[in-house]
Amino acid sequence: MSYGNDFVLTLFTNDIELARRADEAGINRIGLDLEMLGKAVRQQHLNTWISDHEENQLPALRQVLKKSKLFVRTNPPHPRLDEEIDRFVEAGAEVIMLPMFRTTEDAAKFIEYIDGRAEVSLLVETAAAAVRLEEIVQLKGIDEIHIGLNDLHLDIGLKSHFELLRSQFMNNLSDIVHNAGIPFGFGGVGRVKDARLPIPSDLVYAQYARLRADRALVSRVFTSPDYTQLDLTQEVAAFRDRMDEWNECTEQDWIEARDLLWRAAEAL
Repeated sequence: MSYGNDFVLTLFTNDIELARRADEAGINRIGLDLEMLGKAVRQQHLNTWISDHEENQLPALRQVLKKSKLFVRTNPPHPRLDEEIDRFVEAGAEVIMLPMFRTTEDAAKFIEYIDGRAEVSLLVETAAAAVRLEEIVQLKGIDEIHIGLNDLHLDIGLKSHFELLRSQFMNNLSDIVHNAGIPFGFGGVGRVKDARLPIPSDLVYAQYARLRADRALVSRVFTSPDYTQLDLTQEVAAFRDRMDEWNECTEQDWIEARDLLWRAAEAL
């Protein structure tokens, strides 16, 4: 295997046909974004997608997946999160992600609620969780940590998620997770050479290699404007090939790509 082939891609969708095609294309995890509490208010001024997914769509999605794992993002910590997780596990969820948590205790309770019945994914997207990351990674039972660039840059008060991505703070988070031996990911990726994007996807790819990340969300632009006109298998393969190429580059190459990314973002 290789860096690109081992790279874990996660797609949020409730479109059964897209899920079927993505499963065949080799996207590793497919599922629903069921985070509803507070997200619309937090990101109301950003051009970000707000999920319309519903819990009752999980069984149909589970049926169509042959190779991909069924993935669910929960609500942030709340008094009935344990009941929510029980329902997701019963519906067949294999990977469950906790968003917007702030304390080590939040993460510990989440791990306890899952109780080994699914993989534990912690989405670090609050300043409080990021500051406490060295303590959080000492918990047993974490299967991955993902950095949520959109909400984290808002919580810190930065200009954009690109400013966070180029920061030493992001390097520090990567180091903490890697030193703990936990798989690490962040953000989302678009297709190779997608000319519609204001920021070239290739410059973003380079940041995964630079920060030693091996997982990402599949962004909306990867499957739009019309996924039925795309060969998703070819698109996923092209992404994995390009990630292999970036992995073979030098640190100087990665830094140059980071600087180009920032200049492109500043020019928008």
